[in-house]
Amino acid sequence: MTPYGNIIFFIIIGILLMPTMILGLREKSAKGYNIFISIIVLALIFGNSLNGSISLILFTVFQLILIIAYQKYRLQQNSSFVFVIAVLLSVLPLVLVKILPILGLQHLFGFLGISYITFKSVQMILETRDGLMKDKISTVELAYFLLFFPTVSSGPIDRWRRFYKDMHSVPSSQDYQKLLLSGINYIFIGFLYKFILAYLIYNYALIFLPNHTYNYLTPFQGQIAYMYMYSFYLFFDFAGYSAFAVGVSRMMGIQTPINFNRPFSSRNIKDFWNRWHMSLSFWFRDYVYMRFVFWMTKKKWIQNKYAISYIGFFLLFFLMGIWHGLEWHFVVYGLYHALLIISFDKFERWNKKHKFWPKNKWTHAIGVFITFNTVCFGFYIFSGTLF
Repeated sequence: MTPYGNIIFFIIIGILLMPTMILGLREKSAKGYNIFISIIVLALIFGNSLNGSISLILFTVFQLILIIAYQKYRLQQNSSFVFVIAVLLSVLPLVLVKILPILGLQHLFGFLGISYITFKSVQMILETRDGLMKDKISTVELAYFLLFFPTVSSGPIDRWRRFYKDMHSVPSSQDYQKLLLSGINYIFIGFLYKFILAYLIYNYALIFLPNHTYNYLTPFQGQIAYMYMYSFYLFFDFAGYSAFAVGVSRMMGIQTPINFNRPFSSRNIKDFWNRWHMSLSFWFRDYVYMRFVFWMTKKKWIQNKYAISYIGFFLLFFLMGIWHGLEWHFVVYGLYHALLIISFDKFERWNKKHKFWPKNKWTHAIGVFITFNTVCFGFYIFSGTLF
């Protein structure tokens, strides 16, 4: 069963969450029951494939052992070599999933959601390294975090300490009512985005583009129309899934962070990445870019702080690109956004000195227009149509 794929899934979730809602309204902890229904829903999602189920179980056990073992080690020692090995082992299954199919080889860990579980696992190791995970972690709670069913397939990517706080908090009846209403609202937004807007865009526009325009559009106009329609479809489809995940999470008392915040109204490319797929972009920012910049600054191999920052941007967006896949259009998409970020940073620093671009409602509107079109062209690259 595909998560949030049809009305049957929502009916099952609604029935399973009835006790959760009753417990929440009565100011009782629903943690134990939520863990129980997570197992049921995961069985429904992965149960139709024996290989997928086995892969999920083996992968999860592997990550749990790795995280717990490194946490125990970190309490005694802090070797950089062991830390690097732990991170590499954590991402190894995901790397194999990306590389082996290209080589024509089969792999073990091919199941829905492996990327998002891997991101959570790596996060746990990194924060353990930083000394932020000193308390002993329950294996059951850690597994619950990694496999939290509302977000297991497509995010958003939560943080352990925030998730842990919500998991152990019992809101008042009034506070839970707010969470419940917020969750229901997000689910309705998800239906609007995913099952109405994305459906209409795909079935009444996208399937005819860029080539099947029946002479209403020239080939060039067909490509332009495809670029914009695909951009809107991608947003509404993915934002719909994310809204479902946030909504169900809140009904379970977990305030999973939102993934999208009106990204097409961004005034510049930096603003866009603070609004688009936020949990992923913030993850790469915190655990790739910031750590790379800190490491290079500490080593003093490059003296120019801007050069370090720009190399960090290339690394960040290159990894973000190949995370989607190793095809050329994903690589180019990542490097394209790295160039946009670097170009804007250079312009922003130049503008602070020369005061060429003032801040007012007109420049804001122009900035939104430019950003929207450059982003849509990036999605055109991402779609593979350009290649």
